[in-house]
Amino acid sequence: MKRIVIALGGNALLRKGQKGTYQEQLENAKRTAKFLADVIEKGYEVVITHGNGPQVGAIMLQNEIAKEIVPPFPLDVANAETQALIGYMIQQSLKNELNARGVDKEIVTLITQVVVDKDDPAFNNPTKFIGPYYAEEEAKKLMQEKGWIIKPDPRGGWRRVVPSPDPKDIVEKNIIRDLVNQGFIVITAGGGGIPVVKTDHGYEGIEAVIDKDLASALVGKIVRADTLLILTDVEYVLLNYKKPNQKPIKQMSASEAEKYYREGHFPPGSMGPKVLACIRFVRWGGKKGIIGHLERATEALEGKTGTVILPD
Repeated sequence: MKRIVIALGGNALLRKGQKGTYQEQLENAKRTAKFLADVIEKGYEVVITHGNGPQVGAIMLQNEIAKEIVPPFPLDVANAETQALIGYMIQQSLKNELNARGVDKEIVTLITQVVVDKDDPAFNNPTKFIGPYYAEEEAKKLMQEKGWIIKPDPRGGWRRVVPSPDPKDIVEKNIIRDLVNQGFIVITAGGGGIPVVKTDHGYEGIEAVIDKDLASALVGKIVRADTLLILTDVEYVLLNYKKPNQKPIKQMSASEAEKYYREGHFPPGSMGPKVLACIRFVRWGGKKGIIGHLERATEALEGKTGTVILPD
């Protein structure tokens, strides 16, 4: 049986133009569950990871607005909240979908802490987009009022950015491995995991957001997955993005992908971490990394669509 880590992008729960109500996100989770169930029905052992940018941004905004009434919590706590919130929606939706298909599988969401280096240079250069999209005028106002760092998102609009340190280890790695080996569908490293640093007194949370694709590659290494499938809202990785000579890439080696990455074809706030995650995954022993569209997950696994990154 082949083992696969599926990294769900933001469109799995929240689509552009939506307000982000619970009902909207739940309906999107139900739709996503159908694509996940299609993969599971094909006999794959599945581990699920997911993003949390819009959700963690909304929680931080709620904290800011209500701070005079309810004490605000730090960003690492908001990360933990989104792991439970999103995990609940995916876990329930997928269980219901599998039951409807007569597939008997147990699913568990694991609150996951991911270790980062407290001296990571990312803390001096925030790049990770979180929260809603703003118009430029509103973004500049928020930067002045709240001291946030807000940058243009390549996908359109302006969004808040926070540090995105590199994931080094997962505190619960043995639990993840054991659960997967026992046949559970595990939802883990939600939003890239809760960022923690190791100190003389043990682990401590830190204000940052870890890229979920890089964390997913680490999960793939831990569970010894065959494939890392990164699902997003595009079918292919593009060379020369938004230029007249733009073209889709259907397959490349890790070395080719690394060359394009270094040449700047894949921006850090967009496709860059996805490509880098696939490079790492195959160099850690994975057979292939795939980047494709959420709604064509099984077709991507069958090689009919998506960008495939292979070992050298």
